[in-house]
Amino acid sequence: MTVEIRVPVLGESLTTAIVARWLKQPGDYVQHDETILELETDKVSVEVPAPTSGVLEACVVVGTEVEIGSVLGAVDETASAPVREAAPKPEPVIAAEPTPVPEKPVPPKSPEPVAVTARAPAAEIPSSSDTRERRVPLSRLRQTIARNLKVAQNTAAILTTFNEIDMSAARELRAEYREAFEKKHDGARLGFMSFFAQAVVGALKDYPALNAQIEGDEIVYRDFVNLGIAVGTERGLVVPVLHDADKMGFAELERRIADYGKRARTGGLKLEELSHGTFSITNGGIFGSLLSTPILNTPQSGILGMHAIQDRPVARDGQVVIRPMMYVALSYDHRLVDGREAVSFLVRVKQLVEDPRRLLLDL
Repeated sequence: MTVEIRVPVLGESLTTAIVARWLKQPGDYVQHDETILELETDKVSVEVPAPTSGVLEACVVVGTEVEIGSVLGAVDETASAPVREAAPKPEPVIAAEPTPVPEKPVPPKSPEPVAVTARAPAAEIPSSSDTRERRVPLSRLRQTIARNLKVAQNTAAILTTFNEIDMSAARELRAEYREAFEKKHDGARLGFMSFFAQAVVGALKDYPALNAQIEGDEIVYRDFVNLGIAVGTERGLVVPVLHDADKMGFAELERRIADYGKRARTGGLKLEELSHGTFSITNGGIFGSLLSTPILNTPQSGILGMHAIQDRPVARDGQVVIRPMMYVALSYDHRLVDGREAVSFLVRVKQLVEDPRRLLLDL
């Protein structure tokens, strides 16, 4: 009996995928539930297992776009596993002695003239013949990133406002309690991202338009925060979502962020972990970025950009002092969010991070 291999349900809003790689080839014997194929969707890679044990038959070509439920190939479960036979021992071969051939003197040849073609100065070699170039097709994920970014630019009225944050208090608090925090919370590291995540959650309570989105002629407001944390990988940027981040403490945020970052780089994220985000944070500072204008993760209405921390001279009480400063940027959809709200939101984030006691006391 032949059992068909079909495209599985891929997740919310996903109806197609690309055949990325076959791990087995037609004629190979496969075991039940053994991963035999990888599909690439707009968000993650999906592994497809063998539906039964048997010999793999005709497979869809790599690079083909397939829909949910369509046939990818088949497994003949009536075929038995191949039996490996011992290789026959090679018989000894006796080489015949070569018959000596008398050497004959070879008259020297006169050198042939070499034609030299003059080339005009500044003549360019066509790029198609340049062996230093190589062409690689865009991955499904990269195509989706490009498409979504263009959609964001074409549909939303994106503006960006900036501020700077004195990280002294957060840095001192982190240094003082890091060791005790890790011991109490089973090794969860206390990073700056959880400070910003908590600050964003607090600020969104005061300025809910940044946690809303436009759908047709309506505004959808939320009484929860699904916080997306952008993660750069070799395959491209992904934004796993901390669902109900408003109900999480520092330890839970740190555990989830670390777990998402690790699995994002190994391709282990699930589709539901990449869906339903309401606001996002991106940290270009880990790559050394000092300032940037983050682009919206549509259909969201706001995204906060963190940047590198640098010691800079600032004025405090009439004195010039050195402080660890971070520039922050908020990009927002001006169709829904007014400038006053955007600036006030970013000031609120600044207040909460500069004085972390406010986060603990909900002030």
